[in-house]
Amino acid sequence: MILIFAAILDRLIGDPVNWLHPVQVMGWMIAQFTNLVIIQDTATNKRIPRFSPLIMRIAGVVLGVSMVLGSGAVTWLMLIIASQIHPLLAIALSSILLASCFAERSLRDAAESVLKILQTGNLEQARQELSRYVGRDTNDLSELEILRAVLETVTENAIDAVTSPLFYALIGSFLFPYGGVALAIAYKASSTLDSMVGYREFPYSDLGWFSAKTDDVLTWIPCRLTVITLALVSGKPYAVWKVCQRDAHQDPSPNSGWSECVYAAILQVQLGGENRYRGIVKYKPLLGEAIEAIAPPKIQQALNLTKTCFLIWLSLAIFFAILFTDFSTFLSRYGLGFAIR
Repeated sequence: MILIFAAILDRLIGDPVNWLHPVQVMGWMIAQFTNLVIIQDTATNKRIPRFSPLIMRIAGVVLGVSMVLGSGAVTWLMLIIASQIHPLLAIALSSILLASCFAERSLRDAAESVLKILQTGNLEQARQELSRYVGRDTNDLSELEILRAVLETVTENAIDAVTSPLFYALIGSFLFPYGGVALAIAYKASSTLDSMVGYREFPYSDLGWFSAKTDDVLTWIPCRLTVITLALVSGKPYAVWKVCQRDAHQDPSPNSGWSECVYAAILQVQLGGENRYRGIVKYKPLLGEAIEAIAPPKIQQALNLTKTCFLIWLSLAIFFAILFTDFSTFLSRYGLGFAIR
């Protein structure tokens, strides 16, 4: 019930701008810790680690473990207390918290906001709107580069912001009461850590190594399941999987390459290439084949693929939950309830 309510909430309202979001709280806590161990060097006016590499790595472990486990534990305890006050309060709070972990609506709104401006031909405004959602420099992007940036954002975040939180919500829902919400929040903490401190570059390389590895590990299974699901949905699973096996491993990330590549293979477009970050040119591996050009309909198709995958997983979870409940009732009726304890 909570999963269904959360999915409906995300679909209807997404993440209201004026509402306090759990990720904002996590981000504030991570920033406070980071400012304690990474300081501003007055001589060079650059941020530098405060301690030795070993101490910074230990600090990274402390930050990662405390944020991931702490976020999940606090969420679970809060919901247990809410359930003692009234079950409906716990259901409502659980649904709101879990909906905040799903970003299918927010991802769609972000992509469509850029596409809507592009339709007017105002490239400058489209670049400014895009800069709200991507880390790359957008000041001089062409229309085609803007479209590629939007599609890459949609395809990469489909895993981090949609299917992975759903995966942990589904797993937790079958493990213990309110476990789905607790695990989804814990995963969001890991994802937030990775986005804030999980960099290979100085000064975060030592502090963020644990957070980056943790997010890679936690995302590995849901990423592969998403790739398999989308490949099956495409109707050409072998061809899609063949492209992913050829190209995905070229990306230094164990998950982003697969996430973007499966969409590129299905849409028959090519992602990757030259990007600039704070004036520095970086090259991402080319994923897929440029059989067709990246265009707004392709981005809409990618968004629809993500929604389809979400609904398939949710439907399967509901099916197995009903099946398990019926099986439990059958065993209890014949005095075999001990068999599933």
